[in-house]
Amino acid sequence: MNERRSPRRLKRERALVTSAAGGLGRIVCRRLHRSFDVIGVDEDAFPDRPKDVEHHQVDLRRKAATQLLRKKRPDVVVHISGIHGPPHRGSTSKYVEATAQLLKLVEQVRARKLVLLSSATLYGPSATSASFMTEEAPLLGASTIPDLSDDISLDMMVQSFFWKSPETETVILRPVHVVGPHLDNLASRYLRAHRVPRLLGFDPMIQLVHEDDVVEAIERALRPGVHGVFNVVGQSQAPLSRLLEARGSSAIPVPGPLLKAALDRAFSWRLSSIDSGELAFLRYSCLVDGRRARSELGFIPHRSLKETLEDLH
Repeated sequence: MNERRSPRRLKRERALVTSAAGGLGRIVCRRLHRSFDVIGVDEDAFPDRPKDVEHHQVDLRRKAATQLLRKKRPDVVVHISGIHGPPHRGSTSKYVEATAQLLKLVEQVRARKLVLLSSATLYGPSATSASFMTEEAPLLGASTIPDLSDDISLDMMVQSFFWKSPETETVILRPVHVVGPHLDNLASRYLRAHRVPRLLGFDPMIQLVHEDDVVEAIERALRPGVHGVFNVVGQSQAPLSRLLEARGSSAIPVPGPLLKAALDRAFSWRLSSIDSGELAFLRYSCLVDGRRARSELGFIPHRSLKETLEDLH
């Protein structure tokens, strides 16, 4: 039997947020609970959540979890992909399995909206691309960073759902490197460090977007009538050297082969979760075009690049 709603609850939609206990998930839940009855799910606990946010510490791959959520019948679903977790998040294949179960749930409860928070890094850095990539660009990141293959599969799975289930408005958001004071991801950690390695002879252009602006994009994506794929970018971009200078970081130029060997050794000894393939982002640019989000979502980032860097703490 489906859970009945009180007259008060009938006035508000239910929003299901996955990875709710993660850095971005917590921010999303705290923002959405103003307008929705929020249900968070995560394998981790969420002890400091707002009192009116319902949280379930479950694994979405389990049948019991999907049965529970089927009773809750969410109206909108915000699915935060594993790429936005901390560097030690482990295998991403579980996120692909969890997404398959989630899509079945969305179809069964006939949710009106599904928003996937994917990533613009899936396009992959390129030595030959001199232009800003639009949403139609192929997702080629796995060719240089094999660890992105599962994240690309997840994005493409939701793209297929977009065409298979038109009754649900599906939105895929692909933000550039997301940074902020509440995040423990690779980009935020790198920019917070006082001494950081840089690849000798390379200075790629980097795009950043503040965590609050990403949540703003999610809110806009939940509005009725919105569907499709959108790149989410900050106000501007800058060479990596300028970002590090603005942060007051001391950059240590290291030859590529030497840094790769060090990362490979640390990875094999389980001293680091960073794959050496990710050095490609310190070598080449991965610039994307955010005009579609501006024109169709009305999304305009509020935080300047300077403010974004200053807010890293």
